[in-house]
Amino acid sequence: MNRRNIDIVRRARILSEGQRGKGPVVYWMSRDQRIFDNWALLWAQQEAIIHQKGLLVVFCLIPDYPGATSCHYSFMLKGLEELREKLNQFNIGFRILEQSPEIILPIFLRQIDAHLLVSDFDPLRIKRRWKKQLAANLTIPFHEVDTHNILPAWIISDKKEYGAYTLRPKIKRVLVDYLTDIPNLQHHPVDGDKDSIVVTQSCFTKNRTYQTTAMDNQIQAGESAAMLAATHFLNHKLKNYHDARNNPCIDGQSGLSPYLHFGQLSPQRLAWMVSRSELPADAKEAFLEELIVRRELADNFCYYEPAYDQFEGFPEWARKSLDQHRIDKREYVYSLADLEKGTTHESLWNACQHDLIQRGKLHGFLRMYWAKKILEWTPDPETALDYAITLNDRYSLDGRDPNGYTGIAWSIGGVHDRAWSERPVFGKIRYMNERGCRRKFDVDCYIKSVQCKNAPEPHNQSR
Repeated sequence: MNRRNIDIVRRARILSEGQRGKGPVVYWMSRDQRIFDNWALLWAQQEAIIHQKGLLVVFCLIPDYPGATSCHYSFMLKGLEELREKLNQFNIGFRILEQSPEIILPIFLRQIDAHLLVSDFDPLRIKRRWKKQLAANLTIPFHEVDTHNILPAWIISDKKEYGAYTLRPKIKRVLVDYLTDIPNLQHHPVDGDKDSIVVTQSCFTKNRTYQTTAMDNQIQAGESAAMLAATHFLNHKLKNYHDARNNPCIDGQSGLSPYLHFGQLSPQRLAWMVSRSELPADAKEAFLEELIVRRELADNFCYYEPAYDQFEGFPEWARKSLDQHRIDKREYVYSLADLEKGTTHESLWNACQHDLIQRGKLHGFLRMYWAKKILEWTPDPETALDYAITLNDRYSLDGRDPNGYTGIAWSIGGVHDRAWSERPVFGKIRYMNERGCRRKFDVDCYIKSVQCKNAPEPHNQSR
């Protein structure tokens, strides 16, 4: 077996056995919405070529996916339009099925007598439930390929890690074997059925009627735009990333998280580009730490912690500490509506909320502060967690993602952190406030840049 085949096979595992059909190999695309640098698609094509089958990519479009809004659908569908065109150039079929996968896929796969099914990997509860139901109802083999992580989540660790300091050594020991270039997709040599390579245009047309907001025009969607953005970051911003990444007044972050979330950009391709650049090591290490260690730590947390979005998912020391401070007096208590409108007593927090709404993203340093203040201004940690997840999923283009759930759990519940000095409400959870932010960056400059002067006046009275 050559190196290309080894690289493809070791990222895959079988979810259920079955009898192969006479039809095409089907790749159910979900988390990784790209044609290039996609190990799941490469694995599916390899199987299809070996067995002389057509190749079909299927995407299940769910109109009411939890937490998703019109902006998320708009961004995703623009990317899928480009993907459909590229797949056609490679003689690979594409079909959108407008129903939940655990319901429609078994029916569809029987209709076309599919050879086998392959999916990409996702640690989130809803995706894993779909796959479990699918595995129980399919009669063909069902395989899964982790093409989102550089090191497959089930291989790099078999348990929930305590923090980056425990996962990092495991990654470093084998990273050189997995951080490689990615083979090219081939023009598929076997034609599929004509019906299998035509997508119903109404799928795109109908969903363009979703309402749009300002964030729709902030970031160009699609695989080509993602690669252009990655190249721009490498050429113009990476050299200053270490010093500029924690200053919201400087355009120092990559801005690539929406592309990574929707799978329009391969994390492995990005890491490969960064690692092979000629910039000094210290300019690359800070970004690779976030891209590889921290991002894969988030997948590890959501994969091995069933309660990743609940109070029960916090570490024991954090739950105990927060429980001891449940009855502490909150100087301010805000409703979800107050927070959503950005009408608190604190100008910096209001600016963060308006920034999130306007741009569909929030600077990483500010997102920590933003979530921690929600803990301070709500009746209990469960409410804080619910509000933070709701707002992040609703307004961030990279919401509904392991990084978001893990980051919020870190901010509110001490996940992957340690106990700090005890204080009211927070207990031993790490504390952040506006005064601390002012020591880090020019807060007034940031507030001005968000142009909060048109926002509603903040409340001045305690509740």
